[in-house]
Amino acid sequence: MDWTDERVALLKGMWTNGYTARQIAEKLGGVTRNAVIGKAHRLGLSSRPTQVKRHTPLPIPHVVERHCQWPIGHPGTDEFHFCGKNAVPGKPYCESHCNVAYRRKDDNAA
Repeated sequence: MDWTDERVALLKGMWTNGYTARQIAEKLGGVTRNAVIGKAHRLGLSSRPTQVKRHTPLPIPHVVERHCQWPIGHPGTDEFHFCGKNAVPGKPYCESHCNVAYRRKDDNAA
């Protein structure tokens, strides 16, 4: 794929107007998103800030309602889950998982 003057002009125009690299690649055809980013970089086009996705914070449950957040299994599998036992107050884990996650300084002295 050659970067003709027409294709470069289209890239510049779309880049300036805020189109994503993927959208530009689809419009140009025969070029990948990474090729668009590389060409824009070589042309010295201004970089655009990454869009920050805003999430509504989850309500923090009352300390008695907290559950152990120790991950069990591999993320992305159907078996993945969190322990779910009652968490130690002020900690994200149950007592048994706190014993694994946190070590006392005197435990390291041997």
